[in-house]
Amino acid sequence: MLLTALVFLIILSVLVLIHELGHFLVARKLNIKVEEFGFGLPPRIWGVKRGETLYSINWLPIGGFVKLFGEDDAGGGRVNAKRLAQSENAKDQKRAFYARPVGQRAAVVVAGVVMNTLLAIVIFYAFMFVSGFKAELPLLTKHSFFMATEVIKTDVIVSGIQKNSPAAKIGVPEYAKIVAIDGKKLATVAEFTKTIGLDKGNEISITWVDPKTQKSVTKAVTPRVNPPKGEGALGVSLFGMSSVTLSYDTPVQKVLSGVIHPLNLLSYNFNVMGKLVESSIKEKDATAISQGVAGPVGIYSLVGTIVQIPDMKERVMQILNLAGILSISLAFFNVLPIPALDGGRLFFILIEGLTKKKVNPKFEAVAHTIGMAVLLLLILLVTFKDIFQFLL
Repeated sequence: MLLTALVFLIILSVLVLIHELGHFLVARKLNIKVEEFGFGLPPRIWGVKRGETLYSINWLPIGGFVKLFGEDDAGGGRVNAKRLAQSENAKDQKRAFYARPVGQRAAVVVAGVVMNTLLAIVIFYAFMFVSGFKAELPLLTKHSFFMATEVIKTDVIVSGIQKNSPAAKIGVPEYAKIVAIDGKKLATVAEFTKTIGLDKGNEISITWVDPKTQKSVTKAVTPRVNPPKGEGALGVSLFGMSSVTLSYDTPVQKVLSGVIHPLNLLSYNFNVMGKLVESSIKEKDATAISQGVAGPVGIYSLVGTIVQIPDMKERVMQILNLAGILSISLAFFNVLPIPALDGGRLFFILIEGLTKKKVNPKFEAVAHTIGMAVLLLLILLVTFKDIFQFLL
């Protein structure tokens, strides 16, 4: 658990600090006054002032912020008139975020998204180098990937095991991948069922891959001739899971793989989420969508699974893959025009740029407050879902 927590916090810390560093660097470059650069969310644990900026560490390690002079805490761009009036001189007032041109404010807001995008590209280049420029994805729907060689395969996965069955007695674990029977590779559930049916009463060898250790195991077993009703000869429930291996083989593909692969992941995830939404609307049930979304608890659980992988290379690959996915997802989600996010702030700035009029500060502040409340509620709901799904 200590290793899981450490890896989880390192990944989260890097993503947040890189994002906030983007805002910080661009603001400093444009001579906008930065009042505080904080890691985590208040209350504050520790802080030190260097020049005009307070650098702080806060109690809640999920998140971070850059506080700019002349910007309200929700990022609404609202001038705090009292604070401006108390400013030491007119020079400080000119350095307020709210007083800067539209282009400069937009650059500061977009900088975090750009930094997360660049970080994702760097991470995926590292991932591609370690993986030999290959990546495997579960194929949940038909999809065409860009600038990659695709190899599709179907695995036979154990979804359930009956007590005291032949499979249970030889230790076949749940979610094991059945690879072969008597050394013959299997491709489909139908092929598995047919092969077992022909060998009832005869000893056979079955080979599977353990889902925790990722090691191959082969053991002898005798399928039952007359199994209990509904249990089958081996006493296992199975399902077929398709996956696709993306290979970036040519020199051009390898050079561009750090950019192409995250784009392929984004387009594929949009395709899958679109199918889930379509299915949920058709079935009038949001279960499929909720299962496809994970919050901090779900990500923590996934990190716990990854750190238990015995093979160091595979473990490093999966950590890089997760960090890359989180970074590109953070960049995309943040740029959406949702109040309280960078995209919401950018939306109001662009409206001002088009209309040549500032958006009513009170309206913008209320919009960001409502947006933040909705986001926090969604995070809370997803967290409860993850707790019940992964921990209970």
